[in-house]
Amino acid sequence: MPKVANPIKSVVFVLCLLPLMLLIWNAFHDDLGANPIEKITHITGDWALRLLLLTLTITPLRMLFGWKTLVRLRRMLGLYTFFYAGLHFLTYLVLDQFFDFDEIVKDILKRPYITVGFAAFVLLIPLAVTSTNSMMKRLGRRWKSLHQLIYVIAVLAVLHFLWLVKADNFEPLVYAFILLGLYMIRVWFQRQGKPSRPAADKSVLEN
Repeated sequence: MPKVANPIKSVVFVLCLLPLMLLIWNAFHDDLGANPIEKITHITGDWALRLLLLTLTITPLRMLFGWKTLVRLRRMLGLYTFFYAGLHFLTYLVLDQFFDFDEIVKDILKRPYITVGFAAFVLLIPLAVTSTNSMMKRLGRRWKSLHQLIYVIAVLAVLHFLWLVKADNFEPLVYAFILLGLYMIRVWFQRQGKPSRPAADKSVLEN
C-alpha cells in the first residue's frame, strides 16, 4: 500500500502547488488583469474552496468504491486547503486593507460574506494546528470531535462564495450542490447502518 500511495502523494503535492505557481508566473509577467489584488483574492479563495471540497470527497469515494488509498491524501489536501485560505486572508489583510484593522473589523461585522468567510478561516486554524499525529494522540477522543468542524467550515465557505457573487451564481451553486451531494452520501450510508469511518479511516485529515 505505501509503495502505491507515496508516488500518488508526490504527484498530488505538486498539482496542489500549480495554482500558486501559475499565479506567481502571471504576477511576474504583469498578467493579472486590471485589478491584480482582486484577481489574487479570487484565485486563492477559489482554490481553498475547491481543495476543501476535494478533501471532503475522499471519504465518500472510499465508501462508494472502496478506494482506501485515497485516505492517505486527506491530511495533505486539508493542509493545502488551509494554505490557500491563509493566502486568501493575507491578500485581504495586507494588499486590500493594508493592515487597517478598524476597517477590517467593520467589514467583518457589516458584510455577511466576510463574516462567514472569516469564521471559516478561524475555524480552520485549530484543525491545521492539530493535524499532526502527536496532536491526535494528545487530544484523544477530543481530536475527532474537533475535526468535525470541517463540515461546518465547508458550509460557511460555500456561503461566503455565494454571498460574495453579485451577478452570476452558477459556480457557487455548483459547489453548494457538490457539498450537498457529499453530505447526502454520508447520511445514506449512516441510515444503511454502514460506518462512515471504520477503524482504518480514523480522521478527516488522515495521512
